[in-house]
Amino acid sequence: MTAVRQDAWSPDDDLILAEVTLRHIREGSTQLAAFEEVGERIGRTSAACGFRWNSCVRKRYEDAIQIAKQQRQKRNYLKKQTVTATSQVSSLAVYDTEERTYKHDASTIDEGISIDAVIRFLRSWKTTYQDLSRQIKLFEKDLKDKEEELYRLRSENERLAKEASSAQTDYRTVNDDYKTLIQIMDRARRLTVLSNEEEAKPRFKMDANGNLERIE
Repeated sequence: MTAVRQDAWSPDDDLILAEVTLRHIREGSTQLAAFEEVGERIGRTSAACGFRWNSCVRKRYEDAIQIAKQQRQKRNYLKKQTVTATSQVSSLAVYDTEERTYKHDASTIDEGISIDAVIRFLRSWKTTYQDLSRQIKLFEKDLKDKEEELYRLRSENERLAKEASSAQTDYRTVNDDYKTLIQIMDRARRLTVLSNEEEAKPRFKMDANGNLERIE
């Protein structure tokens, strides 16, 4: 059984969470499925992944989320176009089958009708294919632009994560130096107090007769 991590989230954990969630959005899946996949990869619960996404990571990827949703819409559109074309091919096959059942009436006429049906279908399919090709080219161009934008955002996120890590290290160094300075100042203060106390104590010396005299 995989142990569930309780430590702090690292920049790599955030990056994995963002990439997997954006992929599920782009492919039309659910965020819950994304959180479960991320949890298995980094050893955390899906609930922890969901909380991290909604409370922190999502804010840094708003542009990428919109891009993923647009890609999902265009992918669904292309699927519908493919289904429509497939349906047209099936309709033609049914039509030709029905025509063949009536060949005994007039084979030459049936041949002419079948050819006309094929010509009409091919013309219709040509138009549909041209529209589909244009849509695919536009989709590929837009997908390339979005991938470049996503790469730019990912690089920016990595840069910010490094800067945050460096700033945290600098803060710890300054904090340690400050504590050391406070300790030095405290020791100096105590030494000064002890020195003053030593100077304030009366001092005596013995004279020739054995009597003690106070030294001012």
